[in-house]
Amino acid sequence: MNLIVDVGNTFVKFAVFQEDELVEKLIVELSEFEKTQKKISKIYPKIKKCILASVGRLPKEVTINLENKYKVLILDSNLKFPFQNRYKTPTTMGVDRMALVAASVKQYPNQNVLIIDAGSCITYDFITQQNDYLGGAISPGIRLRYKSLHNFTANLPLLNTEMPETLIGDSTTGAIHSGVVNGIIKEIDGVIDEYQEEYSDLTVILTGGDANFLSKQLKNSIFANSNFLLEGLNFILEYNTH
Repeated sequence: MNLIVDVGNTFVKFAVFQEDELVEKLIVELSEFEKTQKKISKIYPKIKKCILASVGRLPKEVTINLENKYKVLILDSNLKFPFQNRYKTPTTMGVDRMALVAASVKQYPNQNVLIIDAGSCITYDFITQQNDYLGGAISPGIRLRYKSLHNFTANLPLLNTEMPETLIGDSTTGAIHSGVVNGIIKEIDGVIDEYQEEYSDLTVILTGGDANFLSKQLKNSIFANSNFLLEGLNFILEYNTH
């Protein structure tokens, strides 16, 4: 059994895999890390290997605790990956993006794939059917846009995420919801349209914390998979330890 630990900007995801099957997923705040890890260890004593992916700062003792319990693989650009990385600055590429591309190689081999991860940021990553990762784009996510409107203006309120009722907002609240949510939907559909103009056989994956919220609003056909990153991390762990 494998333990996947994904440390994001806000939360930590723990996932337990039996080969390719996801059998447990927990999402906790960083302060709950040690408690959650001990809980998983008791429930799943057969876990031997662990992969740790972190886009934020992680206390050293957290890594030490994991290494005392499991054979730990730290995700970075020096590992083996099942694709050719054509990114000009591979050491600056987010580890979460590497895992997403790896997942696409395993689940959609020999296809042109655009992976869209809608989380704190919206990332777009493209890999060709020749297995070449070319790069993509990084854009502010839903919550970041709401917070930016509030933090960098004098009078706009901070709102909870909500699907706008109409395109034309007839109040400040309605206008913010329309601008943020409709803006992101138009952005994502527009990016997909441009890729499809060049790659007619394009496969599009939508994942991340806001994937379910956004998926039904898009006009383009996509595959929504909220566990795509975790599946990619599990694949990288197996790819590097066999």
